[in-house]
Amino acid sequence: MANASNLKFVRTGALEIAYEESGAADAPPVFLMHGFPYDARAYDGVVPLLTAQGFRTIVPYLRGYGKTSFLTPETTRSGQQAALGHDLLELLDVFEVRQAVLAGYDWGGRAACVVAALWPERVRALVTCNGYNIQNIPASVEPAAPEAEHRYWYQYYFNTERGRAGLARNRRDFCRLLWRLWSPTWKFDEATFEATAISFDNPDFVDVVIHSYRHRYGNIEGDPAFEDIEVQLAAQPAITVPAISLNGADNGVHPEETTIAHKKHFSGPYERRVIAHAGHNIPQEVPNLFAEAVINVCAL
Repeated sequence: MANASNLKFVRTGALEIAYEESGAADAPPVFLMHGFPYDARAYDGVVPLLTAQGFRTIVPYLRGYGKTSFLTPETTRSGQQAALGHDLLELLDVFEVRQAVLAGYDWGGRAACVVAALWPERVRALVTCNGYNIQNIPASVEPAAPEAEHRYWYQYYFNTERGRAGLARNRRDFCRLLWRLWSPTWKFDEATFEATAISFDNPDFVDVVIHSYRHRYGNIEGDPAFEDIEVQLAAQPAITVPAISLNGADNGVHPEETTIAHKKHFSGPYERRVIAHAGHNIPQEVPNLFAEAVINVCAL
């Protein structure tokens, strides 16, 4: 099972990325990407199920989480989607992986979708929670239905300086609240939360989170290093690789029915699954069903 004692490090262009690895070095690789506000612990139940089926798992800590760090103070602490996708692409290069299964949710699902859309030759298959996770930033000025808007209260909060200060001062209480709201039927205990919450102590956590939620609404400039990628993502490129979308029936931030229309963004083999009694953090809530999707997607 992956765990913090299995921590390793690898350097990319801008980061020293902490990651956990399990399985045989020559086994088919699966990159398991966590979201906000979670970390690698989300995959503790998934990893042994996949390695038992002959996969090699690599679980990185995203920029701003855990022991992942920036190599220089000058680098923009960006949380934009292009940065997340580029980080994952660089990981594939550093590991010398020609093609991998990518699986993730929330920010991690976004990184996986970005790589699958723009560099499909590097992706054997994709498991994404909540469908097509690439943001349509040019259209972000368009209001959503009120029922959807109220679920994004935290995003509006982060677009204020009060929100930045609130996250910095109350990061554990804030993130614990999001866990409860987004996964209302998941009865996690304090030890489970705290095992992940130590990742929020990363000195770049607040800056990366705030940048992410401001950039997606066009309220802050992105890192110029990723501008070309953002231009490509603005076109909402299709995902052509085999894909399974997992959708929690009890997701408190992205109701599963809102992802039905996402099928238009997938032009390859595609399956949409709704998981009863699961919320936003699918791999940690129902690891058996997440692992099953990874195994199944390779056969699509």
